[in-house]
This record gives sequence, C-alpha cells and structure tokens, in this order.
Amino acid sequence: MSALAAALAFNLLVASLGVEAQQRGTIPRIAFLWNSSSPLVAPLRDAFRDGLRELGYVEAQNIAIEHRYGEDKPERLRQLASELVRLRPAVIVAQGTPSALAARGATSTIPIVMTTAGDPVGTGLVSNLARPDGNVTGLTNLAAELSSKRLEMLKEARPMLSRVAVLWDSTGPAPPADPYGRKATEEAGRSLGLKLQILAVRGPSDFREAFESAVKAGAEAVVVLPSPILARHRKSLVELAAKHRLLAMYQASEFTDAGGLMAYGPSNAALYHRAAYYVDRLLKGAKPADLPVEQPTTFELVINLKTARALGLTIPPSLLLRADQVIE
Repeated sequence: MSALAAALAFNLLVASLGVEAQQRGTIPRIAFLWNSSSPLVAPLRDAFRDGLRELGYVEAQNIAIEHRYGEDKPERLRQLASELVRLRPAVIVAQGTPSALAARGATSTIPIVMTTAGDPVGTGLVSNLARPDGNVTGLTNLAAELSSKRLEMLKEARPMLSRVAVLWDSTGPAPPADPYGRKATEEAGRSLGLKLQILAVRGPSDFREAFESAVKAGAEAVVVLPSPILARHRKSLVELAAKHRLLAMYQASEFTDAGGLMAYGPSNAALYHRAAYYVDRLLKGAKPADLPVEQPTTFELVINLKTARALGLTIPPSLLLRADQVIE
C-alpha cells in the first residue's frame, strides 16, 4: 500500500470512529444557537471551528456540534433553545444578546458561552463582568462603549456635521438595558454637540420610512447601531444611505464590504475564535461563574473611499492613517 493510500485509509478510520463515538454519546456535544441564518454566519462559524481546532478539537472526531438558526426571528429562539437543551449538550454557545437570553431562559444548569452580547449586565445575563455568578459567561462586544468613538469619527470626517440619525433595533430588551448602545449614543451625541434623531425600527419594512424621516428632519449622516436584524439586512441599509446621500457609520466591516462608508468595532471573527477558549475551559471542568466575561481587544476601522468619492467627501488624512483597511 502506498503512503498516500495508507494516509487516506487512516483518515477514513478516524472519521468512522468519530461518528461511532458520537452515536454512542462518548464525545462532548456543543450546541450553538445563532440569531441569523446559516449563510450569513458562515465566516463566524469557521472562526469558531478554527479556534476549536487550535485547541485540539476536530468536529465528528472528538467533539460534536449541533447548530440551530433563528433566522432573525426572536420568537423562534426560545423554541430552538429548548430543543437544544433537550439534547443535553455539555455547553451552549449563543450568538449575541437575543440568543444568550433565550438559552439562559431554557436552562440554569448547562454552561452558556455568549459571543457578542451587548450590555450583559444590564440585560441580566451576568451579575458583573469579573464574576458572572451564574451559568453564563463569554464575550461582550462593547456596543455602548464604542458609541462615542463612532460619532467622533463621523464628525472628524465632516467637521461641520450637526444632525445625525440613529437607526436602532427596538426589538431588543427594554430599557434600562442597553445592548445595542442607544442610550450611550444619545449621551455621546450630547457631549459632541450633535442633534440626534433616534429612529426605532423592527425590521426591513421600517427602513425606507426611517431614512425618509431622517432626510426630512435634515440629517446629514446616519449611525446604524449593532443588531442582528440590522446586520442581516446590511445591503438594504447601505443602499438607502447611498440613495439619500447620507454619511454612514456602521459597527462591522461587513457593512463596508457591502459598500458602506465607514465601520468601527471589534473583530467579530476574533470574538468567535476566542469563544472556543471558553468552550475548552468549560469542557475541562471550569465553572462559568469563575470565568470572567472578556471585552474585545481587537478593533477595526474600515473606510470605503469609493463610497466617499461618490458622496463628494474627502476623508481627512488623520482618519485615513488610523484605518485598518481602506477600500479603494
């Protein structure tokens, strides 16, 4: 038998043993609850798998992963969370605040790793970041804390900026919880002397009216706050901003990839890669309450110069120098 044939035979044997072990329930099962659809989260899913692989976990060999997708329908998440709990996984991983809340509502005993949750204390997911004191831990995306930075960069791009519309997903947890950074954005706007117009939306059927309202009120720019629903429909939002010739600031590079002007926020891929570390620690016996919630350390400023030129906007060199990526 050739070396290549022997290697192929070995890989087939390992895969077969992994499937058999999974069927016998002898390898740990991870349940992943996603807010969005499978195609939209593919890069994040790959980043998580890469993180697991670096820690020695290979799917279907020494770990099993069950995925469920909420398709950005909050009412589905509770049902899917209960379904995953019935599978008795060792750990549940949850995408963002809505999924984490649904998972916590379905179990108080199975460890839960949140990946990109905003305001986990305000939403009641954890009691505090240093000692979560429950069955939830993981990573926050600093949605509120980055609000002032995004407004500052918009004002730096156009120093005479005075009126800014803020697109906010109102389907999230009620105040005083601030998972998407609406309250923090209002406070940042006041400190910068900007007049903000908060526009609540619940889905794509509200987008057109929201942008028309913004333009009617004299908005010169729009900030799209973090939200699974807004992220899913980023192409529509980018097109509406371009149609109404509004400067726009988003929370992730996926928006600038779709033609948006600027984006600033943590690297989502890095957060999902890091989530694998929490899974590893929990599988090895750590308790969620003893694993502090981590804040992101990697941030990305992306500027789309092609969009800036279409708007007749000259991005200041000081802002371009700080950019991690410039799209020509």
